[in-house]
Amino acid sequence: MTTNRAVEALKASGLAHEITRHGRVRSLAEAAAARGVEPSAIVKTMVVRRGEGDHVLVLVPGDRTISWPKLRSLLGVNRLSMPDADEAREVTGFERGTITPFGTLTALPVVADERIAGGRVSIGAGEHGVAATLDGDALLAHLSATVADVTDPEA
Repeated sequence: MTTNRAVEALKASGLAHEITRHGRVRSLAEAAAARGVEPSAIVKTMVVRRGEGDHVLVLVPGDRTISWPKLRSLLGVNRLSMPDADEAREVTGFERGTITPFGTLTALPVVADERIAGGRVSIGAGEHGVAATLDGDALLAHLSATVADVTDPEA
């Protein structure tokens, strides 16, 4: 088995967590069932570009989507964008669908939706079908995340 940088970073973090290896899934519902959590407890890690060479990770509950107006207001910028897959990989070291705040190539600031607090969550762990389940409050504290309402319900 190859070394997984994200799992190693999770171990080194000291955070209590449980790793689940369930293989590829085709939907949020399938991922939630495989991890034994509700869809809202799945945490998606999105890379957002504030400017040239300036990125932030945004943690989004599985059943929600980024609210661009809310995020722009929080970050005090007029424009944000999603980098293409190559740029996201260059910044994080992970391909889309496997991005996690643990073990990124570049240390990035983290913004987390407030709904991640207060319960157990499941976040990707650097490979397709690998996730870590842990306490949301401990996750946010460890990442020194800026916590705010930055999402809207999935349409």
